Amino acid sequence: MGPQLRAGASILALLFAAPAIAQDRSVTYNFYGTPGLLEMPSALSADEGEIAGTVGGFGGQLRTSFTFQATDRFSGTFRYSGIEEYGGADGRDLWDRSFDLRYRFTDEGRYMPVIALGLQDFLGTGIYSGEYVVATKTVGDAFRVTAGLGWGRLGSYNGFTNPLGLLDERLETRPDTFVGGDQGGTPGVEAFFRGDAAFFGGVEWAPNERFILKAEYSSDDAYLNGRGDPLFEIDSPFNFGVSWRPAPGIQLNAAYLYGTQLGFSGTITVNPNNRIFYSGLDEAPQPVAVRADALRAAQSWDRSAIPEPALRDRLGTALRTEGVELAGLELTDRTARIRYTNTRFRTEAQALGRVARILTQELPPSIEVLILEPMQRGIPLSAVTFARSDLEAFENEVGGAAALLREAEFDDAGRAAGLVTVPPVRDRFSWRLRPYIGLGLFNPDNPFNLSFGAELSAAYSIRPDLILSGAIRQRILPADEDEDEVEEEPINDVPVVRRNAGLFGNDGQPIIKDLTLAWYSRPGENLYGRVTAGYLESMYGGLSTELLWKPAEARLALGAEVNYAVQRDYDQLLGFQDYDVVTGHVSAYYDLGNGFHGQIDAGRYLAGDWGATFAVDREFENGWSVGGYFTLTEIPFEDFGEGSFDKGIRLTIPLDFALGRPSRREVSTDIQSLRRDGGARLEVEGRLYDFVRDGHYADLEDSWGRFWR
Repeated sequence: MGPQLRAGASILALLFAAPAIAQDRSVTYNFYGTPGLLEMPSALSADEGEIAGTVGGFGGQLRTSFTFQATDRFSGTFRYSGIEEYGGADGRDLWDRSFDLRYRFTDEGRYMPVIALGLQDFLGTGIYSGEYVVATKTVGDAFRVTAGLGWGRLGSYNGFTNPLGLLDERLETRPDTFVGGDQGGTPGVEAFFRGDAAFFGGVEWAPNERFILKAEYSSDDAYLNGRGDPLFEIDSPFNFGVSWRPAPGIQLNAAYLYGTQLGFSGTITVNPNNRIFYSGLDEAPQPVAVRADALRAAQSWDRSAIPEPALRDRLGTALRTEGVELAGLELTDRTARIRYTNTRFRTEAQALGRVARILTQELPPSIEVLILEPMQRGIPLSAVTFARSDLEAFENEVGGAAALLREAEFDDAGRAAGLVTVPPVRDRFSWRLRPYIGLGLFNPDNPFNLSFGAELSAAYSIRPDLILSGAIRQRILPADEDEDEVEEEPINDVPVVRRNAGLFGNDGQPIIKDLTLAWYSRPGENLYGRVTAGYLESMYGGLSTELLWKPAEARLALGAEVNYAVQRDYDQLLGFQDYDVVTGHVSAYYDLGNGFHGQIDAGRYLAGDWGATFAVDREFENGWSVGGYFTLTEIPFEDFGEGSFDKGIRLTIPLDFALGRPSRREVSTDIQSLRRDGGARLEVEGRLYDFVRDGHYADLEDSWGRFWR
């Protein structure tokens, strides 16, 4: 028996040795990185919030996909694909970006299948473009059947006249949405559901919970290069494969495709709704101290027995054990107002709960009204008022957290008058030495550019609201200068403001990543201010000013920002180049509910172009955030260059999700299809809305389940 036959026999033995059980109906991902069979889509949706990363390839193609199930029914996919020898006469490799959208219309019933509609590569060069309507139905405990109708490349094999042509004859012809020389990046709306249509389908069988065998009939016969020649030989429309799930969140696929090709892919999934550490590794909070009825009725307290200075010291010590720094305290016979900074917990709701518990332990029993004012960067964010008796009544009640939220009052923080300032105890100077990893994507000459090095960062709080900070980096790998990087020239008089990013810090010497002095303020009721000066980011220095209006209970916030930016020297030390620009934006932020946040920024960008950026982010209770954005400016698509306009995906992962213990640190990244000059915005640390809303009602409500934790 040959090695291949022995391997096949071993696989079959593994498949059928396990007892046959009811199918685990979790979604599997196809070679496009979307829920599906092998090449064809299915109608299934992943669990809401699931994020899937897929890498796979066959026939000289490598596809890398990122799929996000934004809601129960709606999902989107970003894909980066490499195709060998795709180009015209020179036969160069092609690296292509594409976006998909899909929506599921129905849930599966006894007779009703799941039905979904999808747009594949609707926003790109159109190489993989196609549209489809697909239905999937579970049969018994172990089978799923899928059938669909496709257009575009999904209608290229055994296609027939578009049935939608009965509505309009123009739908029978599909126009070309991408021809040589186009920049891509714009929706091919004029081609949606036009041209020939074709049927596709397949069946899945799950002999056990780890394996799914698949067979499909593909309607895709459009594997051609830029010269119109086949990328590989296609002998059959039938594809066969197997999906193996060795562990939760991991899927491996192997397939025999089109009668000639072997294909392999792997998918990793994570769902922010599913915690790694369900209850967390937080230390248990102090219990609420319940007063006796006689003590609760007291109208004053004896300051000779409990002097205020001693009480402040005792309270400050107790709060520091919870990672909370006491900043100010105002006491009367019946009321306590406390201003503090949470340095440990990701959500201000959990810090509120810890502070409230400690106040019940430490304050005199006559004090009934507790006003908590969380701070960040030296400025108060809001005022949350509790009745002490409510804390005592609701701590151990079912639904007590929700009841306490209903009774609490939310407002703007009070004035500093009356507060006794408590000097900070922790060291004003902090520093950290850590490794960093940089990943450059989507450069056709170097699609995956990885760098590694060390970063030394430090901060000094001159005052709580006046912070000097900076970071120095030393690249270790690659150690040498990239001699392939050349200075870009302006395109149609559009200044080069981002396309030369690869030249910055390219000599392998230490660089100043940033060095700034930032001042935060409260200029008026519901108003927040910021002024930042210095080396603002890796490519620009200058001055940035910002003003934000955000009432504590409002879902709407409005902001304005004005910047003077000067391009830094390529060595990223202290010098500047001769390009400077005044930029600025007015911004509107809105909490849409259910974890969705919308943002619009309109104004002037780094290249002097005027336009607007539109963004939507889905945020989860545990701190994960996934969003997308796009920018349209006055720069024509042909002057913008490849991609036509700026767009991207942004992702934030809180460290406490992985560590299981409290942390305010997080990892954030932007995945841009291309970094061009149009629609480029200054990258400034410490923008106000990002942290101010943490202490306001909408965010506190979203994370209120952590109040008693």
